[in-house]
Amino acid sequence: MTPPLVECIPNFSEGRRMEVVDSIAAAISAVAGVRVLDRHSDADHNRSVITFAGPPAAAAQAAFAAIARAAELIDLDQQRGEHPRIGATDVVPFVPLSGVTMEECVQLARALGERVGRELQIPVYLYEAAATRPQRVNLEDLRRGEYEGLKTAILSDLDRAPDFGPSRLGKAGATVIGARAPLIAYNIYLTTNDVEVAKGIAQAIRHSSGGMRYLKALGLLVEGRAQVSMNFTDFTRTPLARVTEVIRREAERYGVAVDHAELVGLVPQAALIEAAQWYLQLDQFRPDQVLETRLYAAGAESGTARQEFLDDLAAGTATPGGGSAAAYAGAMAAALVAMVARLTVGQKRYAAVEGRMAAIVAEADRLRAAQAESVARDSRAFEAVMAAAKMPKSTPEEAAAREAAIEKSTHQAAEVPLEVARQAVATLDLAVEAAGDGNRNAFSDAVSGASLAQAALRAAGMNVRVNAETVSDRRAAQRWLGELEALEAQAGKAAEALEALIRERRVPG
Repeated sequence: MTPPLVECIPNFSEGRRMEVVDSIAAAISAVAGVRVLDRHSDADHNRSVITFAGPPAAAAQAAFAAIARAAELIDLDQQRGEHPRIGATDVVPFVPLSGVTMEECVQLARALGERVGRELQIPVYLYEAAATRPQRVNLEDLRRGEYEGLKTAILSDLDRAPDFGPSRLGKAGATVIGARAPLIAYNIYLTTNDVEVAKGIAQAIRHSSGGMRYLKALGLLVEGRAQVSMNFTDFTRTPLARVTEVIRREAERYGVAVDHAELVGLVPQAALIEAAQWYLQLDQFRPDQVLETRLYAAGAESGTARQEFLDDLAAGTATPGGGSAAAYAGAMAAALVAMVARLTVGQKRYAAVEGRMAAIVAEADRLRAAQAESVARDSRAFEAVMAAAKMPKSTPEEAAAREAAIEKSTHQAAEVPLEVARQAVATLDLAVEAAGDGNRNAFSDAVSGASLAQAALRAAGMNVRVNAETVSDRRAAQRWLGELEALEAQAGKAAEALEALIRERRVPG
């Protein structure tokens, strides 16, 4: 029987403050059974999309946690960006993946909407398959007037009254929640900065203006280029390749060309296969001719994600690097601690420590999720440093902006591994406790977890020290180094306690 699995792709009105996006992602990752699959942030849009999947109840809980965290951290009165929006958490769609029907996703969306309206006092509108009336099916209709317009309209216009929650907007705005089929967010950049060209092309191709079915499009200015921003609501009927060629021809009418394209979030493999089949004219192509598809069918993909991380780590690129590896080791350490504690809970001979072991399970799971998230966070932090270093510096103003960007990004590049170090020491303390009081048959696993936590601390500490050397803010650098020394001292005491336990067990060193 296929296990029930739901995809959720919430969009947040923040794409510039990565610490805010990190906090929201962490709230999602902290829910057991949920896996974050992808993150995409755009500074010009001032928008981030986080894709995650899990069992229906867990996915709904993760979505609620994310909405609550975004409401705390994002103020729509201050937020500005190219992308239309009405809320801090702007839209939350559920997509059935396996073992779940569209109707079940509709019920999931409605239950979440009721909870958000009741507990968070955020107005909620239902859309797509979950919509309660025809005029609310399309997201663009609900976003009409954006946050600023809705702030007034919601007070008196009955047509703008929310499905759940109060008829007034706070700083978190409103949230649109629904259920839909898989959607592809696909953008094409043009070789011009004239946004009117992109707007003209968008108007020509989108369905609402008489263009192609199952296609929504806007013309925006992003990263200094005109962008045609699109959503494909059914790629099987309006394929990516066909739309790309239409845009190419429309661009030629304006004397410009397609510069490049991008995907926002994830895309079904079938959409890319269809595009490749169309462009390469592979008329007799079969999907099972894809090597990876054949491997997956043969059950040979177990451990692929882990292997991909190791391949990326071994590649000749700056990221992922030592900081990501430290977080990965920390996550494995926490996983081993949770394992030992779980092997202890429910055993009669350990009844006296069952309550504490259950608490260790919960804390170790939390640390594992946080460390797993830091694997990617560390890479993003260092990539930001490299991007800042590439900024222009030909004028004093440009040089000053570059220096400020390097300083800011280096602070983040130090603070991420410092957090990894904190979590590694917390994991080490739990490992020692599990080794002393947990299931004696899993003693070696507890010691292994402690060893990995020590390695994570050492590797993360090296990254903190290297970044502390380069920042101009010496007070911040000394604060980091002072905390790191305190953590290392705490880890030293834990290591001594662990060695005593090893000697007591007479395990050869």
